[in-house]
Amino acid sequence: MIQFLRETMVVRASRFNTILAMVLLASLVTGCQSTKKKKEASIIRLHLETNRDGTESNFPVGIGKDKSFSVQIEKRPFLDEGHVQKATVVDDIGGFQIELQFDRQGTWLLEQYTTANKGRRVAIYSQFGQERWLGAPVIKQRVADGKYAFTPDVSREEADRLVRGLNKVATTLDDNRK
Repeated sequence: MIQFLRETMVVRASRFNTILAMVLLASLVTGCQSTKKKKEASIIRLHLETNRDGTESNFPVGIGKDKSFSVQIEKRPFLDEGHVQKATVVDDIGGFQIELQFDRQGTWLLEQYTTANKGRRVAIYSQFGQERWLGAPVIKQRVADGKYAFTPDVSREEADRLVRGLNKVATTLDDNRK
Protein backbone atom coordinates (compact mmCIF):
# COMPACT_ATOMS: atom_id res chain seq x y z
CA MET A 1 0.00 0.00 0.00
CA ILE A 2 2.77 2.44 0.87
CA GLN A 3 4.37 1.89 -2.55
CA PHE A 4 1.04 2.68 -4.25
CA LEU A 5 0.64 5.82 -2.15
CA ARG A 6 4.15 7.00 -3.02
CA GLU A 7 3.50 6.60 -6.74
CA THR A 8 0.18 8.40 -6.75
CA MET A 9 0.79 11.30 -4.35
CA VAL A 10 1.68 14.73 -5.60
CA VAL A 11 2.94 17.07 -2.91
CA ARG A 12 1.48 20.56 -3.07
CA ALA A 13 0.45 23.01 -0.39
CA SER A 14 -3.19 22.78 -1.47
CA ARG A 15 -3.11 19.00 -0.98
CA PHE A 16 -1.93 19.10 2.65
CA ASN A 17 -5.17 17.63 3.99
CA THR A 18 -4.93 14.73 1.56
CA ILE A 19 -1.35 14.06 2.59
CA LEU A 20 -2.43 14.16 6.22
CA ALA A 21 -5.18 11.69 5.32
CA MET A 22 -2.64 9.32 3.77
CA VAL A 23 -0.41 9.44 6.86
CA LEU A 24 -3.36 8.86 9.19
CA LEU A 25 -4.70 6.06 7.02
CA ALA A 26 -1.32 4.39 6.82
CA SER A 27 -1.03 4.51 10.61
CA LEU A 28 -4.52 3.04 10.98
CA VAL A 29 -3.85 0.24 8.51
CA THR A 30 -0.25 -0.61 9.36
CA GLY A 31 -0.43 0.03 13.09
CA CYS A 32 -1.42 -2.55 15.66
CA GLN A 33 -4.03 -4.75 14.01
CA SER A 34 -5.44 -6.11 17.28
CA THR A 35 -8.63 -4.05 17.24
CA LYS A 36 -11.43 -4.22 14.72
CA LYS A 37 -11.56 -0.42 14.46
CA LYS A 38 -8.05 -0.19 13.04
CA LYS A 39 -8.71 -2.96 10.53
CA GLU A 40 -11.76 -1.09 9.27
CA ALA A 41 -9.86 1.76 7.55
CA SER A 42 -10.52 1.88 3.81
CA ILE A 43 -9.21 3.92 0.93
CA ILE A 44 -10.84 4.86 -2.34
CA ARG A 45 -9.29 6.51 -5.41
CA LEU A 46 -11.06 7.85 -8.48
CA HIS A 47 -8.92 7.82 -11.63
CA LEU A 48 -9.88 9.31 -14.97
CA GLU A 49 -9.81 7.24 -18.16
CA THR A 50 -7.24 8.50 -20.65
CA ASN A 51 -5.68 7.56 -23.96
CA ARG A 52 -2.53 5.47 -23.98
CA ASP A 53 0.33 7.83 -24.78
CA GLY A 54 3.42 5.74 -24.04
CA THR A 55 4.37 7.72 -20.93
CA GLU A 56 4.51 6.57 -17.33
CA SER A 57 1.62 8.90 -16.39
CA ASN A 58 -1.00 6.29 -17.36
CA PHE A 59 -1.48 2.53 -17.34
CA PRO A 60 -4.17 -0.10 -17.97
CA VAL A 61 -6.13 -1.70 -15.11
CA GLY A 62 -8.41 -4.73 -15.01
CA ILE A 63 -11.81 -3.82 -13.56
CA GLY A 64 -13.86 -6.03 -11.19
CA LYS A 65 -13.29 -9.30 -9.39
CA ASP A 66 -12.64 -11.18 -12.61
CA LYS A 67 -10.92 -8.24 -14.36
CA SER A 68 -13.44 -8.70 -17.18
CA PHE A 69 -12.40 -5.51 -18.97
CA SER A 70 -9.49 -3.11 -18.99
CA VAL A 71 -9.38 0.68 -18.82
CA GLN A 72 -6.38 2.92 -19.50
CA ILE A 73 -6.22 5.43 -16.63
CA GLU A 74 -4.22 8.37 -15.39
CA LYS A 75 -1.83 7.23 -12.66
CA ARG A 76 -2.71 10.12 -10.34
CA PRO A 77 -6.26 9.99 -8.90
CA PHE A 78 -8.36 13.15 -9.05
CA LEU A 79 -10.29 12.28 -5.85
CA ASP A 80 -9.52 10.09 -2.85
CA GLU A 81 -10.70 9.19 0.65
CA GLY A 82 -9.32 12.46 2.01
CA HIS A 83 -12.21 14.24 0.26
CA VAL A 84 -14.96 11.86 1.44
CA GLN A 85 -17.26 13.29 4.11
CA LYS A 86 -19.61 10.34 4.21
CA ALA A 87 -20.14 7.03 2.44
CA THR A 88 -23.34 4.99 2.37
CA VAL A 89 -24.66 1.80 0.81
CA VAL A 90 -27.91 2.64 -0.96
CA ASP A 91 -30.45 0.03 -2.07
CA ASP A 92 -31.17 0.19 -5.77
CA ILE A 93 -33.43 -1.73 -8.13
CA GLY A 94 -31.99 -5.24 -8.26
CA GLY A 95 -29.03 -4.46 -6.02
CA PHE A 96 -27.21 -1.63 -4.30
CA GLN A 97 -24.87 1.27 -4.92
CA ILE A 98 -22.19 3.01 -2.92
CA GLU A 99 -22.76 6.73 -2.59
CA LEU A 100 -19.90 9.03 -1.70
CA GLN A 101 -20.52 12.55 -0.38
CA PHE A 102 -17.44 14.72 -0.93
CA ASP A 103 -16.26 17.76 1.00
CA ARG A 104 -16.20 21.24 -0.54
CA GLN A 105 -12.93 20.76 -2.43
CA GLY A 106 -13.96 17.26 -3.53
CA THR A 107 -17.30 18.58 -4.76
CA TRP A 108 -15.51 21.21 -6.82
CA LEU A 109 -13.10 18.64 -8.29
CA LEU A 110 -15.92 16.20 -9.06
CA GLU A 111 -17.87 18.92 -10.86
CA GLN A 112 -14.80 20.02 -12.80
CA TYR A 113 -13.87 16.50 -13.94
CA THR A 114 -17.40 15.36 -14.78
CA THR A 115 -18.07 18.55 -16.76
CA ALA A 116 -14.89 18.31 -18.83
CA ASN A 117 -14.85 14.54 -19.40
CA LYS A 118 -18.32 13.36 -20.42
CA GLY A 119 -18.11 9.98 -22.13
CA ARG A 120 -14.95 8.91 -20.31
CA ARG A 121 -14.84 6.41 -17.48
CA VAL A 122 -13.97 6.88 -13.82
CA ALA A 123 -11.98 3.85 -12.63
CA ILE A 124 -12.56 3.31 -8.91
CA TYR A 125 -9.81 1.66 -6.86
CA SER A 126 -10.21 0.64 -3.25
CA GLN A 127 -8.49 -1.13 -0.39
CA PHE A 128 -10.86 -2.48 2.27
CA GLY A 129 -9.03 -5.50 3.59
CA GLN A 130 -8.25 -6.38 -0.03
CA GLU A 131 -7.26 -4.40 -3.12
CA ARG A 132 -9.65 -4.15 -6.02
CA TRP A 133 -10.76 -2.00 -8.94
CA LEU A 134 -14.47 -1.80 -8.11
CA GLY A 135 -15.84 -0.43 -11.35
CA ALA A 136 -15.45 2.07 -14.15
CA PRO A 137 -18.73 3.89 -14.77
CA VAL A 138 -19.03 6.25 -17.73
CA ILE A 139 -19.43 9.94 -16.95
CA LYS A 140 -22.86 10.77 -18.36
CA GLN A 141 -23.45 14.20 -16.88
CA ARG A 142 -22.01 16.96 -14.74
CA VAL A 143 -22.14 16.17 -11.01
CA ALA A 144 -22.38 19.44 -9.09
CA ASP A 145 -23.79 18.36 -5.71
CA GLY A 146 -20.74 16.40 -4.52
CA LYS A 147 -22.59 13.06 -4.45
CA TYR A 148 -21.18 10.27 -6.56
CA ALA A 149 -23.00 6.92 -6.68
CA PHE A 150 -21.77 3.82 -8.47
CA THR A 151 -22.51 0.11 -8.57
CA PRO A 152 -19.40 -1.70 -7.34
CA ASP A 153 -18.32 -5.22 -8.28
CA VAL A 154 -18.42 -6.40 -4.65
CA SER A 155 -20.75 -8.37 -2.41
CA ARG A 156 -23.11 -6.51 -0.07
CA GLU A 157 -20.91 -7.52 2.89
CA GLU A 158 -17.82 -6.16 1.16
CA ALA A 159 -19.66 -2.93 0.33
CA ASP A 160 -20.71 -2.53 3.97
CA ARG A 161 -17.10 -3.14 5.08
CA LEU A 162 -15.76 -0.59 2.56
CA VAL A 163 -18.29 2.05 3.65
CA ARG A 164 -17.55 1.49 7.37
CA GLY A 165 -13.84 1.92 6.63
CA LEU A 166 -14.36 5.10 4.59
CA ASN A 167 -16.55 6.60 7.31
CA LYS A 168 -13.92 5.66 9.92
CA VAL A 169 -11.28 7.55 7.92
CA ALA A 170 -13.64 10.53 7.40
CA THR A 171 -14.39 10.69 11.15
CA THR A 172 -10.70 10.46 12.04
CA LEU A 173 -9.82 13.25 9.61
CA ASP A 174 -12.71 15.40 10.82
CA ASP A 175 -11.63 14.93 14.45
CA ASN A 176 -8.05 15.91 13.56
CA ARG A 177 -9.20 19.07 11.75
CA LYS A 178 -10.99 20.36 14.86
